[in-house]
Amino acid sequence: MDLSQLQFNWRLTAFVIFCVISFIQLLYYWGFFSRLAFFRKKPKEINQQHPVSVVICARDEAGNLARNLPGVLFQKYPSTHEILVVNHNSQDDTRYLLEEFRKTFKGLEIVNLEQEAKGIPGKKYPLSMGIREANHEVLLLTDADCVPASEHWLYKMQDAYEPGVDIVLGYGAYHKRPGLLNKLIRFETFHTAQQYLSYALAGIPYMGVGRNLSYKRELFLKNKGFSSINHLPGGDDDLFINKVATASNVKVVLDPEAFTLSEAEKTFGNWYRQKTRHYTTGKYYRPMFRFLLGLYTLSLFLYYPLFLLSLLVYNWQLTLAVFGLRFISQALINYRSMIKLGEKDLWALWWLYDIWMFFYYCIFAIALWKKPRQNWS
Repeated sequence: MDLSQLQFNWRLTAFVIFCVISFIQLLYYWGFFSRLAFFRKKPKEINQQHPVSVVICARDEAGNLARNLPGVLFQKYPSTHEILVVNHNSQDDTRYLLEEFRKTFKGLEIVNLEQEAKGIPGKKYPLSMGIREANHEVLLLTDADCVPASEHWLYKMQDAYEPGVDIVLGYGAYHKRPGLLNKLIRFETFHTAQQYLSYALAGIPYMGVGRNLSYKRELFLKNKGFSSINHLPGGDDDLFINKVATASNVKVVLDPEAFTLSEAEKTFGNWYRQKTRHYTTGKYYRPMFRFLLGLYTLSLFLYYPLFLLSLLVYNWQLTLAVFGLRFISQALINYRSMIKLGEKDLWALWWLYDIWMFFYYCIFAIALWKKPRQNWS
């Protein structure tokens, strides 16, 4: 075999690998993400109003509670419910602020914890105490830095429960603010939601986010709460759901009135610390989900380098044809998914944000090997 044949075989191999990676991407988009994009809620014959306990954990969150707690307290929900805030050893004015709120809102319950739980980092201890103190079977969880997108959040989330359903997944979005960092954070949040919501719709749920999550108290107690993950700083939302979710006990709520909103980090450094803390839990997912998520991440990471390589060393027309097939599929599915999740303003530059995800994975890959930080949040 002469040199020209070796060069041709090398170039062909690069193109073939690019085609395989593109095919894997198309499988994920049409096999999973299209379920979110083309989701249509089935009408319910009977709408129920379950007794609900909203549980919020707070530690030195006086400022956030002053801004966001009224949005929870003013929910339009005529049935039985309580708002339970767990004040975990706060050193600011959280206790006094909550006492002032309780003078006006009789449905506000306060649990003051004044000691740390040794060997249980993160917020699993206060959340467990809040769940055990809750008076109702349906739990609706959010964070102190979150505000419901509407006064119907509580109603919309609990309405997803029906016989056999133990978990309801919602979307925790970020406020739209000027600046590139806000858009990058919101796209990454959309990208993550596109995965976990689509997987749930496909019957293989693997996580939820604590900013907007609901499950049954009985499910929590039956599975001994967070006992199997108490040694980890995170995982009170994603790892718990990864453990207890099944193909039949999860529902997804995509109503914009059922979203929650948070303020995105203002600096890249703060966002980096937040994300690296979150990514330390992924290695503890069940093997099937580690494989599926890992394969998708690897295919996205390799896609653009292989595209450029094939474009330069092989037939550019064929390379662009393969690229175009993925581009059109992705554009359509992202457009419909962004409308579903209220992120339509991101669509005009979605392709740039998609390229950014290559660099995102380069930057945050180190989190897979870093030792988790032992901080509360």
